[in-house]
Amino acid sequence: MVVPGALSTAEKLRKDGNSYFKKDRFAAAIDAYTEAITLCPNVPVYLTNRALCHLKRNDWTRVEEDSRKAIQLDSNCVKAHYMLGLALLQKQEYPEGVKELERALDLGRGADPKGYMVEEIWQELAKAKYMEWEEASSKRAWELQSLKEACETALKEKHDAFQMEGFLDEAGTTHMKQLEALDKVFEKAAEADTASEVPDYLCCKITLDIFRDPVITPSGVTYERSVILNHLEKVMWVTLILSLVSQSIHHS
Repeated sequence: MVVPGALSTAEKLRKDGNSYFKKDRFAAAIDAYTEAITLCPNVPVYLTNRALCHLKRNDWTRVEEDSRKAIQLDSNCVKAHYMLGLALLQKQEYPEGVKELERALDLGRGADPKGYMVEEIWQELAKAKYMEWEEASSKRAWELQSLKEACETALKEKHDAFQMEGFLDEAGTTHMKQLEALDKVFEKAAEADTASEVPDYLCCKITLDIFRDPVITPSGVTYERSVILNHLEKVMWVTLILSLVSQSIHHS
């Protein structure tokens, strides 16, 4: 139960916290938001504001804690899902982090499709998906190498056993052939498992290169920012030239 007058006091504390935040006084802002949370623990914005302060201080454990609490109060809180996603990425929990960022992006597009947060979330999501893909590729390569080493160890043990029985020449020749065959098998496996290209969803449809600074167009398609700016600049010049030509024809 909220104490009478608590909400107005909490709101004043929130505004104080916002003022401290703008001055980069994050510790003071955290104190103000914490007092507001103590008075009104069921207001998500107080938690997300404090989480943002923790983010600025790279205190990712507390960012995660406050974001999760805010989501419990409001499952559609864009900022909470976004900051939780970032916190999980810091822990290298890529699948979970990507999931939270995707949730934040969906909610952001529904609430304010042209808002600044939608573009910011997408930029982080693109980077997160690339990190997830890169980690999965590295993990598969490591597993393949570990399996190869295990096979080589097994062949060596078999070779040593043959040597102990006196089949030196035969064992040596067979062992070398088996190792060569093993190398070829794992070489082909590595080629088949190694992606020759970065997944399409991480690349600009125009440059075909991985996103560095992605932006979302009103139609929902993502492109590299520099490409879009270059395109708009060209369109402006073409429009200007056509306008001048039209005026010249009209006056002639």
